[in-house]
Amino acid sequence: MPSLFEPNISTEIISRIEKLSPQSKALWGKMNVAQMLHHTSMALGTATGDVVLKPPFIFKIIAPLIKKKVMEQKPYNEGLPTAKEFIIKDDRNFDEEKKELIQRINKFISNGEKVVDGLRHPAFGKLSSYEWGYSQWKHFDHHLRQFGV
Repeated sequence: MPSLFEPNISTEIISRIEKLSPQSKALWGKMNVAQMLHHTSMALGTATGDVVLKPPFIFKIIAPLIKKKVMEQKPYNEGLPTAKEFIIKDDRNFDEEKKELIQRINKFISNGEKVVDGLRHPAFGKLSSYEWGYSQWKHFDHHLRQFGV
């Protein structure tokens, strides 16, 4: 399974991000392209230490179930519910969000696998470095497909 830590995979994700424009339209969902960039950047920020969230108590109970679903090799379905902390409703600047996201991807990669190995995800619980790399790739792939790239 792909991992954002693999150089060819991270290069491909950044290349797909570069294909987006402020005019890119979602094929499903409620976010516009700039909101999606911010959303994915925030999610990745939980792995880089830039975003710290205290998970609701219920996530401590259901984390193993959520984690199992996330780690499946099947792509995410369209229209999955989003944690309220990651719902972006305000207008965002496309160019700023794209730049920030690419910087955060590069930070995730340069931090390396050892930094995230065993790190607790706010919704999924403790993840191995492989699980972090795979889950981040899967999340990016889902949203980049949402915008046709």
